[in-house]
Amino acid sequence: MSNRRDKESKRVSDLEAWVPVTRLGMLVKSGEIKTIEEALRSKYPIKEYQVVDALLPELSEEVLDINLVQRMTDSGRRVKFRVCVIVGNRDGCLGIGLGKDALVRSGIEKAVRDAKMNITHIKRGCGSWECNCGGGHSIPFKVEGKTGSVVITLKPAPKGIGLATGDIPKRVLDFSGVKDVWAQTKGQTRTTFNQAFATFEALRKIALVKTLE
Repeated sequence: MSNRRDKESKRVSDLEAWVPVTRLGMLVKSGEIKTIEEALRSKYPIKEYQVVDALLPELSEEVLDINLVQRMTDSGRRVKFRVCVIVGNRDGCLGIGLGKDALVRSGIEKAVRDAKMNITHIKRGCGSWECNCGGGHSIPFKVEGKTGSVVITLKPAPKGIGLATGDIPKRVLDFSGVKDVWAQTKGQTRTTFNQAFATFEALRKIALVKTLE
């Protein structure tokens, strides 16, 4: 509880000290843009993580993976931690980010900021012929996402099925607010980031197709 309170107080203090440098940041700071949907529909890209902090105060985050990466230089071996993080509000907003640093905590902070700047709105629906309830518990149609060698196919599922997939896609789908889905994964699925980002890419493709409300 105290950790959450500390995070909230840090977020508020950061927003008070924030001086926006982009057009979107200025519009959010002045109150002309009040929701994340308006920000995503605008012609301005999100280049400041404070935009998301201001519009989505209830955003939660989770570390998916921490890897040790090494690089040889003239001065010797450099060691850094690569961190993969997801952020979301479990109600249609989702982002994934990567961060690298010599310290784990700094790597997590960089990954969270990157995920916030990659945030997008996930369109949900009920495209399952077994259910056809018209709700937003699943996805409206079949989609496919690919990152590296990992290919994931998501299909609409009726209510009560849950997230029928592996651990990493399940955590990504949970943060997006999707409750029921069938999934099939191919490729080197032991790579956490590729699995997570392939799922994210599949969910983002839903917005490319117009559907009836």
